[in-house]
Amino acid sequence: MRLKIIIAGLLTGLIAFAPLAVMADETATIRFIVTGDLYEFPADKDRGGYAKLASVAKIFKKKTKRDIQSYLVHVGDAYSPSLLSTMDKGKSTVEMLNAVGVDYMVLGNHEWDFGPKNVRERVWESNFPVLASNVIDQDGLPIDGTVRTAMINVGPFRVGIMGLVTTHTKVISSTGSDTFLPVLDTAKALAKELKGQGANLIVALAHLDFVEDMELFQSGIVDILLSGQDHYYIFQDNGKSLWMDSGEDADKVGIVDVHMKSYMKRGKKRFNWEADMRFVDTKHIPGDEAIAAKVQSYEEYLSKELDIEIGKTSTELDSRKKIVRTEEAAIGNLIADAMRDGVDADIGIANGGGIRAKKIYAPGTMITRRDILSELPFGNVVVKLELTGAQIWEALENGVSQIESNAGRFPQISGVSFIYNPKAKAGSRIISAKIGGQPLNKGRSYTVATNNYAAGGGDGYKVFKKGKVLIDASGATLLASMVMDYIKAKGTVSPKVEGRIVAQ
Repeated sequence: MRLKIIIAGLLTGLIAFAPLAVMADETATIRFIVTGDLYEFPADKDRGGYAKLASVAKIFKKKTKRDIQSYLVHVGDAYSPSLLSTMDKGKSTVEMLNAVGVDYMVLGNHEWDFGPKNVRERVWESNFPVLASNVIDQDGLPIDGTVRTAMINVGPFRVGIMGLVTTHTKVISSTGSDTFLPVLDTAKALAKELKGQGANLIVALAHLDFVEDMELFQSGIVDILLSGQDHYYIFQDNGKSLWMDSGEDADKVGIVDVHMKSYMKRGKKRFNWEADMRFVDTKHIPGDEAIAAKVQSYEEYLSKELDIEIGKTSTELDSRKKIVRTEEAAIGNLIADAMRDGVDADIGIANGGGIRAKKIYAPGTMITRRDILSELPFGNVVVKLELTGAQIWEALENGVSQIESNAGRFPQISGVSFIYNPKAKAGSRIISAKIGGQPLNKGRSYTVATNNYAAGGGDGYKVFKKGKVLIDASGATLLASMVMDYIKAKGTVSPKVEGRIVAQ
């Protein structure tokens, strides 16, 4: 009888304490260390670069009293453009990403700069999962080597991750037959799928433009949006979603701590979360010594190959983004002149977005191979087309169609001049155009020098695909080499703004 009483007492105790165990709160924290749009390896003016990023990652990956699980995430644009990428198409970049310990990455538009085959090679070389959830190949399958989604277990919770790439990649990079599915539709379907797998929190690593970001953020489809592409510093919390964009080049690194909690309320298990966000300025953070040594070895290699003088400019050259994408630029004239001269064409058209160094060269500056490859890092070649005057007019209309957004399609030109109205409706902005000093004749044919990216329809120049190909990419000269040869042959160049493009 006594044995029965003891057992009954134990059972009573278990029944009494079971609800208390269920009702106990469960908590856990996941930390995202956020970077992206990281182009050059060394720091610039004591900020950014891979060595400092590695230091930040080590600092914030350390275990704390709260036992935070930390992940370094890259939100796209790594393989290009950079000086090294002109030589190895991003291979060294992947080696660096592996070395600093990236945990997850989403592809950015610049990952396709060297074509879809190169994307796949770089993905397979990565020691971490790479996402591109809304991108499929010609067979309707995910990009080879990428993962569609990922799931992280954080204590009692599950965190689902997707990767989203801007649909504009199809226009602004060299994507071949790869297809970019609608962002919101993809995000909605994947969020449902991840929740079906038990995800408590939905995270999107994204490389989206500002409008795409805003739409996804406001939709509430994902809880945490970590994005790149626009190079802004953004952190917003609207009460249901969080959005961070961490600028470029790891000048400042984003830190997002997401505190998750489950609890019982009215007999039902509930979940909620809140987050702390901040940026870490890398100016006063010493670089990781091992990574700094790797960066230095790359810099020494580049110096040997590129710090070679090729000629002088007697006039100022300005390659800042706001200049080359919105107005006639002396450096744009230089590049377009070199293209036209190099293939003996009537006119030359270079997309301003392909000029990248964001630099001012004072009169008297000696130009080096490094300078030209920094300006023209995409490995494009110069092709020659035959187009009608009407098609050239259409190309010029495309070039000024998005000037209000500083789009890369803005044309830098040679052998042609035009007047346009930037306030007119896109597609009807060109007022007049001349070729060789004579009014453009829409009915006759002209020869055009441009790069293979634009010739393939990049930056909206679809009309170029209708032209007759006189020199194709397989038999073409590297654009950067053509410009270097042009400067070297002249010894001193004196490009200037001379009224080729006039806004009225």
